[in-house]
Amino acid sequence: SAHCCQRTICESKSMKRSLARQIVAALFCRLLLNTGRRFVYPFAPALSRELGVPLAAITSIIAAGQLTSLLGLFSGPLADRFGYRVMMRSGLAMLAIGMLLCGLVSEYWLVFVGLVIASFGKTIFDPSIQAFIGHNVPFERRGRVIGIVETAWAGSTLIGIPAIGLIIAEVGLSGGFYLLALLGALGWLTISRVVPADGRTAGAGDNRVHIFAALPQLFKVRPAAGMLAFGFWISIANDSLFVVYGAWFEQDFRVSIATLGFSTVAIGAAELCGESLTAVFADRLGLKRAMVLGLGLAMAAYLLLPFTGSSLSLAMAGMFLVFLAFEFTIVTSFSLSTELMAESRATMMAGFYATSGVGRMIGVLVGSWLWQLGGIQAVAWSAAALTGIGLLSIWWGLHDWKRKTGRVQ
Repeated sequence: SAHCCQRTICESKSMKRSLARQIVAALFCRLLLNTGRRFVYPFAPALSRELGVPLAAITSIIAAGQLTSLLGLFSGPLADRFGYRVMMRSGLAMLAIGMLLCGLVSEYWLVFVGLVIASFGKTIFDPSIQAFIGHNVPFERRGRVIGIVETAWAGSTLIGIPAIGLIIAEVGLSGGFYLLALLGALGWLTISRVVPADGRTAGAGDNRVHIFAALPQLFKVRPAAGMLAFGFWISIANDSLFVVYGAWFEQDFRVSIATLGFSTVAIGAAELCGESLTAVFADRLGLKRAMVLGLGLAMAAYLLLPFTGSSLSLAMAGMFLVFLAFEFTIVTSFSLSTELMAESRATMMAGFYATSGVGRMIGVLVGSWLWQLGGIQAVAWSAAALTGIGLLSIWWGLHDWKRKTGRVQ
């Protein structure tokens, strides 16, 4: 009996160590995939010069990359059918292949294809790792583990993009592509070693159909429709700024490529702070009140941004405030979205990510046009107006919404 007990304890410790290795591997891979999608934003001017195309052509690549997020609606069912590890490895293979293609060629359309392939890798990987965590981590610890993995989003701006900036400054743009390709291949090997092979998840067959059949129903439920509209409008606002801030810093402050890469540290720090503030204050304020407060702060930050152009330090402080308010609002909205249709949470979140992805795609296209039209003032003030529409969407959808318990959020 004592021997059996000791063996059980040893097996439990072994499983925990194995899971810890898997979470570290997932965090590393998410960092790579997020960096692969986001690094084009600040380096869009450098990429346009390298390829000999206008800035609008580069923002079209970013928009196409965001469009791949719509395909995330299908990647979840594919993970259930073929296994989580298969889809995670497929996503990392796409990152490696796409970045290698970009490094080997200097033709615009081939770089376009390479970056879209790499972006699609993230679309495939993300729902697979979330499903893997949900399947293997006990519910009482799931939020903590998912939260750890999600820090890779901020990590891409705190670590990934500055590192790519240094590589580009030293060895050129192709060096950044080769590095991401190499690390993507390393991630593929790591997942192959630390994540066990799995088959089709039990009970997935019918759920695949129901999720897609129910998606149109989201727009018939006012709280859900209001949340989808909110995600759409604020995503346009935020990405229209994110796609041009590199051009703003280059034009007004004559920053180097390396400095531009490190400027994303302010954005990454803001995202981490926004996530932390959500964890500490959102439940105390009430999720709906916290969202309204975040939207108000975001609108004020956008309106003030053009007045920070007198120095690089002020401009970076302005960007910090914008992304702090945005991240606080969007992370809080995830929590609230899961309660709007408690019987169809997966459907609701799939719809939210899809409409937000469409908003981001439109944002990168609108941002370059607004930049050419009126510089940072046109971009920032339009973003404030779009965020205001997002606030109206929330008011329309949620002003009389109550949980089934009867308590107003």
